[in-house]
Amino acid sequence: MAVDRKLLEILCCPVTHAELEPAARSLLHMINLQIEQGRLSTRGGETPEAPWDDALVTRDGRLAYPVRDGVPILLENEAITLGQLDANS
Repeated sequence: MAVDRKLLEILCCPVTHAELEPAARSLLHMINLQIEQGRLSTRGGETPEAPWDDALVTRDGRLAYPVRDGVPILLENEAITLGQLDANS
């Protein structure tokens, strides 16, 4: 994970205020497959155009945020609801 551990300790989800943790490789793979297929949308209603380099997820597993070039993008409109992965299966 490219996000510094000290930074990760102080970050939280801007929507739920839940703690964030690095996404498992398997989850990131599933997210990127869905992005490639155009089957995911962000909370802002957009379809991500490019695969995610990495991701942070809320501890409750509800939301994921992209990490680009080691920088977490913690904007509500950029997050995806992970329940979409189950619905699209």
